[in-house]
Amino acid sequence: MHQECGFGIEEEYLLVSLDSGQVLASPSMAVARRCREVMGKYFSEEMFHSQIEVASPVFAHLHEAHAFLRDSRQRLGEALAQEGAGLYCAASHPGAKWLRQRARSAPHYRQLFDDYQHVARRSLLCGLHVHVGVPPGCDRIQLINRLLYWLPLFLVLSTSSPLWGGQDTGYMSYRRVICAEWPHMELPEPLADWEAYLRYRALLERTGALSQEGDFWWAIRPSRRFPTVELRICDGCPRLEDVLCIVGLFRHLVQSTAVGRYDPTPINRETRWITQENYWRAKRHGRHGLFVGVHDQVPVNAEDWLAQLQAQFPTDTVDAQRAVLQARRILREGTSADRQLACLAQARSDGLDVRQALNAVVDQVLADGAQALL
Repeated sequence: MHQECGFGIEEEYLLVSLDSGQVLASPSMAVARRCREVMGKYFSEEMFHSQIEVASPVFAHLHEAHAFLRDSRQRLGEALAQEGAGLYCAASHPGAKWLRQRARSAPHYRQLFDDYQHVARRSLLCGLHVHVGVPPGCDRIQLINRLLYWLPLFLVLSTSSPLWGGQDTGYMSYRRVICAEWPHMELPEPLADWEAYLRYRALLERTGALSQEGDFWWAIRPSRRFPTVELRICDGCPRLEDVLCIVGLFRHLVQSTAVGRYDPTPINRETRWITQENYWRAKRHGRHGLFVGVHDQVPVNAEDWLAQLQAQFPTDTVDAQRAVLQARRILREGTSADRQLACLAQARSDGLDVRQALNAVVDQVLADGAQALL
């Protein structure tokens, strides 16, 4: 039996008013204090006063992650409810007024807003980030290259940002559309190995494009703080079981590839072209899209794409098997983006005005987030 790779999870959340459903542009000091009291060292502030992050410890098994995230969400939700606030776990809020949001004053965030202006101010978005540890001596850039083709599938499984500014954007992940406005936040550069990565960093630092403390925000990246690869492409997921599915599937893929037990997807220019095309289709259409196969280049639906992944990387652990089963369920029944759009359509059909319909979506997302906590 091979040694399993440890993993960690970061979830970003928006704070919303339970009365109005609106994002809390200026949460009270009591709200921030309660969050810190509940989460301690696992809590951190984000770019806006209306946003927080929970970063987990390192886990060995999904049941540990499930217990931690369930407990964290439950305790945060209970503490926030006492202040009239709720924990909003989707990647975007359907009616958030981003120009009214207050930016954090920490030097790091002040620099971001100074450098990127409206691009930063528009980024009222929440993602799910997954770190997976890799064995010593593993070249993380080469590993990322071998994982790249499967990356859009993880976005498909997580889409939760179809609404923005009170409108249906036509995208299942509008978060990733906004992410494209930032530098170094799309697919990683086509770098051959770790040495090429270091040369690329050195070039950007030397030319003033990146500070020595700066980082890339690629959809998948090597962490600078930990010996991990970090998945960053995913929208935040209201349903906890969807989070665990993505975590389990990504850990399985990294583990299977890093130890070289299965033949990786070919690394060449065509693979990158296909991945770029599939990435666009994933954020535009989500699970409803057709995707380009890497071997025969025949379009496949998302369920067939998942089946190809399982065939190439057989699930040989309980965690991986459970992740694949949940992934099939997501692709069959829908993501948060599907549920939000269905809720909006039903509310409008029932005669609710736009504001009321958007509030119904907020209630639906909050209910999704509370579902696994009962």
